[in-house]
Amino acid sequence: MKHNFSFTIKSIRFDENYQPSNSTRITTNFANLARGESRQQNLRNALKMIDNRFNALANWDNPQGNRYSVELEIISVDLDIAGSGEAFPSIEVLKTNIIDHKTNERIEGIVGNNFSSYVRDYDFSVLLLDHNKSREEFSIPDNFGDLHGKLFKYFIDSEIYKQHFKKPPVICLSVSDNKTYHRTENHHPVLGVEYQPNESSLTEQYFKKMGLQVRYFMPPNSVAPLAFYFFGDLLNDYTNLELISTISTMETFQKIYRPEIYNANAVAGSKYQPNLRNADHSITQIVYDREERSQLAIAQGKFTEQHFIKPYQSVLEQWSANYAI
Repeated sequence: MKHNFSFTIKSIRFDENYQPSNSTRITTNFANLARGESRQQNLRNALKMIDNRFNALANWDNPQGNRYSVELEIISVDLDIAGSGEAFPSIEVLKTNIIDHKTNERIEGIVGNNFSSYVRDYDFSVLLLDHNKSREEFSIPDNFGDLHGKLFKYFIDSEIYKQHFKKPPVICLSVSDNKTYHRTENHHPVLGVEYQPNESSLTEQYFKKMGLQVRYFMPPNSVAPLAFYFFGDLLNDYTNLELISTISTMETFQKIYRPEIYNANAVAGSKYQPNLRNADHSITQIVYDREERSQLAIAQGKFTEQHFIKPYQSVLEQWSANYAI
């Protein structure tokens, strides 16, 4: 069964001229920015924020704060299941590349930023909601996230991934507003001070099935910690510039989409609980419709159910049962 699954990887530059393709998840952060009357200004402002933040963190041998810029690629991964020849859009991520204007060097960054997945939309916006519709207490369906986790690991282990990317992905997300985070004594020069949550979350459990660990760090001059999901050793497997490329990219997006947390006017203390109703925050000059994004996640989850889960249910169940983790 494993030989009937094949991946195709496509790449497109994410810059101020970017326009989403028809197959792109329009709930994805970078695609959401590239829509409407303000699309080009949105993109220009976001990219400038990323460059500024990168140079602020990579401040050694960088006296004027303009040594580096970040180029972003949108990596789209399509899955051909059962040799049908029909590709289903499975994963989309951003990959960073670092331009050193002092040495004229182009340095490969990290893939995984802004991770999005149609199957994850289905799991959280269709399967999980339907499962809890008639229940008094919230519960999780049996084998929740198993298929998605196995498909993700199968892709990361594939030859096509290894041909395109030299290191495993790092996925950077917002912290959860229903958990409390405690500051530790551990401090990294780039990632910043480490926080630990009071309990595990459904997102953590879901990403664990993808083979990913998680650690929480608040970078220098940030106001809230970020969640870093990774394989291996986050602190030693990646260079400082690679880590900075992810921080600068994802912190910028979080300031736009979660300003109550990441553009708050008060810095997270030793005991921190994020609050999406926090009124004491600043708004970026970038237009974004958060309500529309939530509605589209449900629509795309139903699209996945109709065009992927139901048509290939028996094939997927057989493959998942036989795939060795």
